[in-house]
Amino acid sequence: MKKTVGILIFDDAEVLDFAGPFEVFSVTSELNNYELFDVFTIAKKSEPVSAVNGLSINPKYTFEDVPHIDILVIAGGAGTRKQMNDVETLNWIKEVHKDTLITSSICSGSRLLAVLGLLNNQPYCTHHGVYDHMMEIVPSGLPQKNKRFIGFDKIYTSGGISAGIDLSFHIVENLHGKDIALKTAEYMEYDWKQNA
Repeated sequence: MKKTVGILIFDDAEVLDFAGPFEVFSVTSELNNYELFDVFTIAKKSEPVSAVNGLSINPKYTFEDVPHIDILVIAGGAGTRKQMNDVETLNWIKEVHKDTLITSSICSGSRLLAVLGLLNNQPYCTHHGVYDHMMEIVPSGLPQKNKRFIGFDKIYTSGGISAGIDLSFHIVENLHGKDIALKTAEYMEYDWKQNA
């Protein structure tokens, strides 16, 4: 059954944090008759989002009209500092997470999971420059600085920027098998290291 992949974006989100997973999931679906994933972006408002370095993105959905999300992807970037204090965004993540199959963060998107208490006493990955801040937000967390990504229960976190691509391939492999993941990696000309 086709899974929905909702990618949360906001001002000053890191471009590859959302574009990398978007490419992996959408290309995987494209190469399989568009039967595996429906991938879309979400923002709090319908107006364009200004990502890091000024890339303007039009979100497909808002918090008000987004359909059910099976796989939630939370982008990182400098904008996560502001999002940490955005009660509406945090409440939305908390509610969506209740019904997801997978909830994931890319790079410093881990801050939002940490603020919500979802990483308490759990292993996590984030951007190498964010670990010190994460120790303040979630002192009970277990940083995994030597890994590209890590998961527990239904939560996955990944390291900085490009690591989100590796995590996305890992999720594709878990859901649809190694052959389908490798087919996408080959098409993208991406040197995917399994179980990174």
